[in-house]
Amino acid sequence: MQCEITDPGLPELSGLVVGADGTMLAINDGGDQVAVHVVDAGCQVTGVHTADVDPYDPEDLAVGSDGTLWLADTGDNNAARETVALIALRPDGSTTVYRLTYPDGARDAEALLLAPDGTPYLVTKEVLGSSDVFRPVAALEAAGTVGLVEVGSVDLTLTGTPGGPVGRAGQLLVTGGAVAADGHALALRTYTDAYVWPLAGSDVAAALAAEPVRIALPDSPQGEAISFSADGASLVVASEGLPSAVTVVPVPTGTVPAGATGAPDGSLTDVLTETEEGVSPVTAGVMAAVVATVVLWLLGRARRRGSPPGGTPRT
Repeated sequence: MQCEITDPGLPELSGLVVGADGTMLAINDGGDQVAVHVVDAGCQVTGVHTADVDPYDPEDLAVGSDGTLWLADTGDNNAARETVALIALRPDGSTTVYRLTYPDGARDAEALLLAPDGTPYLVTKEVLGSSDVFRPVAALEAAGTVGLVEVGSVDLTLTGTPGGPVGRAGQLLVTGGAVAADGHALALRTYTDAYVWPLAGSDVAAALAAEPVRIALPDSPQGEAISFSADGASLVVASEGLPSAVTVVPVPTGTVPAGATGAPDGSLTDVLTETEEGVSPVTAGVMAAVVATVVLWLLGRARRRGSPPGGTPRT
């Protein structure tokens, strides 16, 4: 563990980016104002960047090559939003809200992958472990809504790693994403595990089609935040709740890819075999997903906020 965040202003840490000097930028899940907290290497909050925007449910954070802070206001546990949004906070102090819409109805997404060329990709949070990957069909428009197109998917299976608020289903739910500052790799996380893919250029969809390296993460109550370290050799992860442990997890070199499309050891042969409890991992995954659906629905009702007529978020 690097340190613990105890600042009452970050009770629901969901998005995290580590800068070149080790300083971290962090956002809360939800809230009634855009606020990006500046956190030093000792986990002390030293400042806050704010914008006069009332978001619906921010979930992830990324930083563009020009220093623009990108917030993914894409959370939608109840699958009720007509649009989602990307919020850009620029170094000159200006803020722009870009609205997006899915081609097949509302989706819940908590992971943002910002490609080196600036293209944003959203990865949905699916209780059955098959998350879809979307990107805008055209350039973002400040005064309009741009459609999203599905460009790929990521299929996860149960790993056996403990953690999270929804039991074993937490092993299937994508809760955050990150791209290394030098563009050599990208990562997605669940409540329990991280998956790392090599990245060449800016083709995130092609990268995600390959087999990742799976890394079991430390047990945490609700792990959603993930970033690469400044040198790109490690992952930095944190959880909702206070205190929130900020932990550096090395990315192993030479690790055999495992866990994205197979059993916990990377093998497909065990997926359909019986476990010690007499239930196959596939069946167990479905059962866990049903439980998670109920839990997430209840959490969504507890967090749901109002929106104007027509269901468009207040972002």
